[in-house]
Amino acid sequence: MTRPNGSAKKNNSTKKIERLLRQLLIELGENPDREGLIQTPARMAEMFEEIFGGYRMNAELEVSFSEETDAIIAKNIEFYSMCEHHMLPFYGKIHIAYIPSGKVFGISKLARLVEKYARRMQIQERLTKQIADEIIRTDIKGVLVIAEAEHLCMKMRGVKNDSLIVTVCHRGIMEEQRQLRDQVLSLIYASKPEMRSV
Repeated sequence: MTRPNGSAKKNNSTKKIERLLRQLLIELGENPDREGLIQTPARMAEMFEEIFGGYRMNAELEVSFSEETDAIIAKNIEFYSMCEHHMLPFYGKIHIAYIPSGKVFGISKLARLVEKYARRMQIQERLTKQIADEIIRTDIKGVLVIAEAEHLCMKMRGVKNDSLIVTVCHRGIMEEQRQLRDQVLSLIYASKPEMRSV
């Protein structure tokens, strides 16, 4: 007896999601067979495969290169994620600074790492920590991760506040050495003096 391959499992899962979304439209009082909605469950199921693809991603941080340098900063990595409390998006930018220990990551790997953890059900605080924790496990000297995000669960519903939420996580010598951390922050926030100390 043959086992279903990954593609078959994915197709079965997508079809099941389509059926659930069709039923959701009915429960909301809509007609899923009308022209504008007839393909909506299929489109949404396909979209979910993409925006929740982080569960299946590998950031490939094991791909690194021998190089000596004091610090590396990747600023303004855009991300989009889905709040697990209301299933509404939150989005913004992430800054990553790390102190290497003889090896550096390929630049694209940091963006892939952000996508790995952003493309899933998330909260911003956990997203920030997961990125920092995966980086520090590669035996670098220290890492600082800052996430800045806007949350549609606060803009579309509830308190309807326009706040920008900032979360910070530091590991290794970035946590131990305040002066080093402040130096890195001054580079990230050169145009925002109020953000140069966290």
